[in-house]
Amino acid sequence: MRIERVRAAASDTVADYARLTDVALRSITEPERGVFIAESAKVIRRAIEAGHTPRSVLMEEKWLPGLRDALEPFDIPVHLADPAELEAITGYRVHRGALAAFERPALPDPGTLLAASRRVVILEDIVDHTNVGAIIRSVAALGADAVLVTPRCADPLYRRSVRVSMGTVFQVPWTRLPEWGEAREVLTAHGFTVAALALADEAVTLRRLAADPPERLALVFGAEGDGLSRQALAAADTVVTIPMAHGVDSLNVAAAAAVALYALA
Repeated sequence: MRIERVRAAASDTVADYARLTDVALRSITEPERGVFIAESAKVIRRAIEAGHTPRSVLMEEKWLPGLRDALEPFDIPVHLADPAELEAITGYRVHRGALAAFERPALPDPGTLLAASRRVVILEDIVDHTNVGAIIRSVAALGADAVLVTPRCADPLYRRSVRVSMGTVFQVPWTRLPEWGEAREVLTAHGFTVAALALADEAVTLRRLAADPPERLALVFGAEGDGLSRQALAAADTVVTIPMAHGVDSLNVAAAAAVALYALA
């Protein structure tokens, strides 16, 4: 690694870290540039341990000793900046002190991922990065094999998703599905029963599904508010609900995913 002092917040050398709070911009430019950002020493370590290649690091100097051994094998610039400079570059106060830009890996083919899985989680159009990260953390902790996201779902490698997942996004296999017509064909070809988590009169309870789950099961979760699309419900073999009490109609989608995964563990 090469230690370099940041000389100007607008320098091209730290362009990967500019305007990190601009979600709309970063959601487009990060995949296009083949980069993702990891935040905090713990998450950076987990990314490296999972085999991801850093292209640069931006941090306060006090965090360098704790990451030196992980970074030394790489011929990359390590940019040191004080807290005010970090805020000027990123657009927010970087409380965790360390950021790293990584090369974005190629996504696996959905069929290849499904062939190696027995239980998967599908996220349809969930645009909240916090919920995506929280669901991936539950997948890692509670025992699904993979996550598949629809074309309009938030990026699991967006900085906030990575942080909320506590870096488990690097250990959970994931990829993007095509649109539902083609996605349903791929799921069927690999023997998956598709269970949509939704409110419906004909829904079965989660307890009933968990009592005799199919050998290969795909659980589909949708965005809060709108819920699952008509296309997702049409593609499902069954609709599943978590019974609620006291007039509450549903849980936050990340909480619902954790409950469902635990019940089926």
